[in-house]
Amino acid sequence: MTGSDNNCKLYRNSNNFIEAIHHCAARHDAAKLRQLLSTTLRDRILPDLSTHSPIYRAVAAQITERITSGIWPAGTVLPSETALAQEFRVAVGTIRRALGELTAEGSLVRRRKTGTVVTGRTPRHNLRFYFHYFRLNKRSGEMQNSVPHVTAVTRRVATAHEAQSLAIDETDPVIHIHRVRAVDGRPVMHEEVIIPAALVPEFPLTAADVPERLYPMFWERYGIKIAAIREQIEAELATQEDCRHLGLTAPAAVLVIHEVAYDEQARPVLMNIHRATTANDVYVNEIQ
Repeated sequence: MTGSDNNCKLYRNSNNFIEAIHHCAARHDAAKLRQLLSTTLRDRILPDLSTHSPIYRAVAAQITERITSGIWPAGTVLPSETALAQEFRVAVGTIRRALGELTAEGSLVRRRKTGTVVTGRTPRHNLRFYFHYFRLNKRSGEMQNSVPHVTAVTRRVATAHEAQSLAIDETDPVIHIHRVRAVDGRPVMHEEVIIPAALVPEFPLTAADVPERLYPMFWERYGIKIAAIREQIEAELATQEDCRHLGLTAPAAVLVIHEVAYDEQARPVLMNIHRATTANDVYVNEIQ
């Protein structure tokens, strides 16, 4: 490979990708430029691919998405490694590493003469899976996918409890988000998300613009890596707000999950209060 070709090689990093386009254009290398631009098709297949994630993890995330959304339910035999590599436009070795990781996590199992099969088991609780699957499962144990709907997003001053939980002053501004999560069209959870406004400058205050997945947003937009999440779980009687959002009739019980996320410096960066009905669903925590 010549020096010119090396400068026009395909980049996965977005900054280097733009730089490579400039190199190719400056050298009038039309063939390389077409090849480079064609890689944007990968982004349609791997939308979770970021400048900070290895390719195999982006592939694993997409496979996880198919499992949790029900596209590949329990018992599904996955396509061959070669077929997956062609679909995701990556090397077979990348697919093998992604499948190996998901097998170690418990989402997949390798069976002789059959291939790689979806287990239907809840993935163990590491952060990568925490970002991708909904923790209320069907009573049969099957995973399910939830769709969040943002009902409100505001910027306001922190309450005393929020300030204490997030280690900020009571006069500090926060972003407050309220969402309702539905499974197959039925509301199962509503949640309040509180984020110190100083950590997320220019956070969208329009409901339609709020990212569906907040934790990956911290890293992709603000360079904040979530290193730990702590949950406290309790049961409470449903409030009027719970009944309104979840379609309950009092008296009823709800599962309450108090969640705080921390960055690598053990600084709290987000708190989330989930309030869920478990009439048809159960909270699953599998430890391996």
